[in-house]
Amino acid sequence: MNIALLGYGKMGKAIEKIAIQRGHNIVLKVSRDTKIYTLDNVDIAIDFSLPSTAFENISQCIKQRTPVISGTTGWLEKYNDIISLCNQHNGTFLYASNFSLGVNIFFEVNKTLAKLMTGLPQYDVNIEEIHHTQKLDAPSGTAITLAEQIMNQLDYKNWTLETPKPKEIGILAKRIENVPGTHEINYESEVDTISIKHTAHSREGFALGAVIAAEWIHDKTGVYTMKDVLNIG
Repeated sequence: MNIALLGYGKMGKAIEKIAIQRGHNIVLKVSRDTKIYTLDNVDIAIDFSLPSTAFENISQCIKQRTPVISGTTGWLEKYNDIISLCNQHNGTFLYASNFSLGVNIFFEVNKTLAKLMTGLPQYDVNIEEIHHTQKLDAPSGTAITLAEQIMNQLDYKNWTLETPKPKEIGILAKRIENVPGTHEINYESEVDTISIKHTAHSREGFALGAVIAAEWIHDKTGVYTMKDVLNIG
């Protein structure tokens, strides 16, 4: 496939390496300094850009009937607009807060644990996430997904980065140099703590998942998630 990289930072470069290893061609690299670009000869676009540019990148792809997947977080207040645009143009779009295959398994473990905690109000849940200092948004999109999964199962109404009030899930977001991504869920009571944790060792896991998603979606139309790619859930 001919792939466009919309965002050529550390993740874009990691995706480039994996894509080339898997026999694909990188025909376009869009950095933060790129003002105008065309999608001629592009089979699929992979967006790992900035929250401020992701919506425009994705919109342009959909309008030009170029399948696009996105892992950019921090722009999701416009997610429904993208879905409407995709349906209007019979386009192809896949969004994931995290493309790591391991994290997507972790999502399923998180949902299962939350179901098991139903009826056990003595446990309070909190989330900790750690990422590299270049990550601009907090909490991470992955942490938000984890919190929303828990809220769908248990009697929590919201998540917060502040000291949690009753019915809120506290999220502690840390930014530490050269940490690809760590997410931990803790259920704490007076007598014990139950924890599940995913730790990424490098960006290659995210890059591999993104390329696999691109391979899976490039000949399809519609709106998809990583659950469709992995046939889980």
